[in-house]
Amino acid sequence: MQLYGIVGAGGFGREVMPVASHMLGMTEGLPNYEIVFVVEFGDTTSINGHRVITVEEFLANPAEKYFNIAIADYPTRERIAKELIAQGAIPFSIHAENSMSLSANEIGAGAILCPYVLITANAKIGQFFHANIYSYVAHDCQIGDFVTFAPNVHCNGRVVIEDYAYIGTGAIIKEGSPDKPIIIGRGAVVGMGAVVTKSVAPFTTVVGNPAAPLVKKSAS
Repeated sequence: MQLYGIVGAGGFGREVMPVASHMLGMTEGLPNYEIVFVVEFGDTTSINGHRVITVEEFLANPAEKYFNIAIADYPTRERIAKELIAQGAIPFSIHAENSMSLSANEIGAGAILCPYVLITANAKIGQFFHANIYSYVAHDCQIGDFVTFAPNVHCNGRVVIEDYAYIGTGAIIKEGSPDKPIIIGRGAVVGMGAVVTKSVAPFTTVVGNPAAPLVKKSAS
């Protein structure tokens, strides 16, 4: 018996669950298994036809355990990943049937590639990457761990995205050059619809077209 857990039963978790269920159902030779939602707290017993269990119940189950984390917040995603791996659970990646990885890409464990995601060629992607619907990663990109793409992100070629970055819905990142890639720094946030034409410093939020650091106005 194998037990597959989708950690997080919020909106993204409920979107990911049918993708994971379909993927597992299409996998030939898979032993008897169940796929469940895993939550840190709550008293719901079932969501959309799948059992809901706590992290403690998941870890106590004697079955061989696999997990993915459908939570956008990167500190939470990283904390849960470390806890579950330390307890012997194994990350598994979720690829929608109509997502595509074309040529010579490296994708770390625990990735979620939602419907209509495209990764073209020679991209290197770290662990627990989230690529929401209609997003793409073009050639020669390097993406770190726990990076999140909201829907419809356009990441063009020769872009480096460091760990923990969040790229908002509809953002466009300009193609870099072989000697000067566009770099999105560690923990940076690219706002919804932003057009990134130059590198972004770590832990900086940029918005607009062309994207520029967000400046909060003081109260008058």
